[in-house]
Amino acid sequence: MARIDRRTKRLTKRLKAGEIAIIDHVDVDRVSAEALVACGVAAVVNVAAGCSGRYPNLGPQILVEAGVPFVDNATPELFERIKDGDVVRVHEGVVYLDDEIAGKGDVQTLETVEAAMAEARAGLSVQIESFAVNTMEFVRGEGKLLIDGVSVPEIRTKIEGRHVLIVVRGHHYREDLAMLRPYIREFRPVLLGVDGGADALLEAGYLPDMIIGDFDSVSTKALTCGAELVVHAYRDGRAPGLERVHQLGREAVVFPAIGTSEDIAMLMADDKGAELMVAVGTHWTLEEFLDKGRSGMASTWLTRLRVGSKLIEPKGVSLLYRSRISLSSLILLALAALVTMGVALGVSPLGQTWLNGLQDFWNGFIFWLVGLFS
Repeated sequence: MARIDRRTKRLTKRLKAGEIAIIDHVDVDRVSAEALVACGVAAVVNVAAGCSGRYPNLGPQILVEAGVPFVDNATPELFERIKDGDVVRVHEGVVYLDDEIAGKGDVQTLETVEAAMAEARAGLSVQIESFAVNTMEFVRGEGKLLIDGVSVPEIRTKIEGRHVLIVVRGHHYREDLAMLRPYIREFRPVLLGVDGGADALLEAGYLPDMIIGDFDSVSTKALTCGAELVVHAYRDGRAPGLERVHQLGREAVVFPAIGTSEDIAMLMADDKGAELMVAVGTHWTLEEFLDKGRSGMASTWLTRLRVGSKLIEPKGVSLLYRSRISLSSLILLALAALVTMGVALGVSPLGQTWLNGLQDFWNGFIFWLVGLFS
């Protein structure tokens, strides 16, 4: 059965194991590929170039290595010929609908993907130059983001003086959350989910304190869990996600700002006095910035500059953080408690009575045991 959608993120919400995904996704990114694999997709047919050569995106490699048949550069008319739920078959790059050919594309293998990746790496310098140019244009047009900041709305969640854990459902978010369990248990940071990051928190057994985003990739369960909702709106005030919030009977704060939702999450935490921000699943490297699919990702880069003194990645926390009570300290504490109890029993009249009773019990047990063999 086919599931068809031009937005991969939207398709994975309703994709079930054994179904065939038909997408229109230039440069399939890592997060999208991992989501498709996690859904148990039977095959992926892409009417666009899964690896255009713009940069070495990891999506196609993840699909192929997971054993998912991946057909690339397929016939664009598939979106007209096939409807969601149609029974289709994919064989050697050909898509069949009712035993008739509906379209065809290029079958990707590990060899073809590696060749495309090598070619993309060779042209990465061009993308770095484009990134720099785009960033400079952004600074000239939107420099206030870095210099004057943004107008952050009032919220009820108390952040000042606390740690804030910002969770985006991005690279390695499950592993990072598992690694941060001791830190979360001890410091109890404000848990801030960015769109699907709220579901990541619920999945890990945590209840988010706040959810920020345009709410196009977050579940109804997360939006109704009791967390404070902040809708990321356009600079002119338009907030498409607000309608969904009202349909659920919830209220939300509107935050008009440029950049991505994870950018404004960091800016809000910084503005409200967060002592430290730990970012899970967000973008740290140039390839991750490009993998996000936004030209230059300039706002994200500038946001990192603005909040850099407070921002730390999960691996940094795991390397620097140590529990205030170590295992050796607990063992020493237990031994000290046992010694103290022994001394107290030895010097007090009540303790002598207990020790005499214990000695009588032990002697009786030995007598009974010897009697079994005599």
